[in-house]
Parts: sequence; C-alpha cells; structure tokens
Amino acid sequence: TKVYFSCVKDGTTREIVAHYLSTSLGMSIVYKTLQRLKDVSDGNLLPGALLHSDQGFHYTHPVYQKRVKKLGLTQSMSRRGNCLDNASMESFFGLFKDHVQAKACRTLFELKSKVEDFIDYYNSDRYQWGLKRMTPEQYRGHLLAA
Repeated sequence: TKVYFSCVKDGTTREIVAHYLSTSLGMSIVYKTLQRLKDVSDGNLLPGALLHSDQGFHYTHPVYQKRVKKLGLTQSMSRRGNCLDNASMESFFGLFKDHVQAKACRTLFELKSKVEDFIDYYNSDRYQWGLKRMTPEQYRGHLLAA
C-alpha cells in the first residue's frame, strides 16, 4: 500500500507544526493537514501568515484555497518549475527518507509510529546550524523570549 505524507513547516523555526499520513492522495490529505494546523495552533495562527506550497492540484483547488483563507492565512505558491522555492521542504523530505525506512514497515501503525518519532527528533533533538545551533523548538523559545 502506498502512503502519502503531507506536512506544514514553520519557515522561521523550521519546526514541523502539522502533518498527516494517508493511504489516499485525495483532497482529504491536505484538508486534514490544515485541520491539524488549526488544532495545534489553538486558533492562534498569525493573521496573514504565509502558507507556502508548490502548484500541485491539491493547493490550486478552490476549496483548499477557501479553507486557507478561512484560517486567516495567505497562500503563497512557487512559480512553475522553481524548485528553489521549496528547497526547505525538499531538504526536510530528503532527511526524512534517510531516517525513516518506510518500506521496512509492515503496518500503517508501525509507519505512523516511526513518523511521529522522527518528527519529535527533528523538532526537539536535532540541532541546526542555521538556527544558531538550536533545535527548532529551542529556536522558537529563543524568538519568543527576545
């Protein structure tokens, strides 16, 4: 069974703030990711904050765009064929694939567990040079304290 992974990364702290795994590539994968973003933020999303994506059919769909606006976010999209706009996410997905051996998982539950463990590691334990050698969570705390 194929499994698809959708996530939202904070561009400032590099923290993965919402994610969702699905066995379907239908529109529900992005809707559920948006719902998780809303749930995690307790409705405290910064008004007008940018939600960046590529130009995939999920992100250009009118219902998705309406839901993004309803959350008070501003949608931003890469120009066609410009991979540099998505470099931060591509870097995360490359690291993810290096650490999470998805094909070795025998069940969806096992894969979900590995994904949760990796995101916890990425956000809480993995120091990043570009964040003053802090983890994304530490950097968020640093910014809030400033």
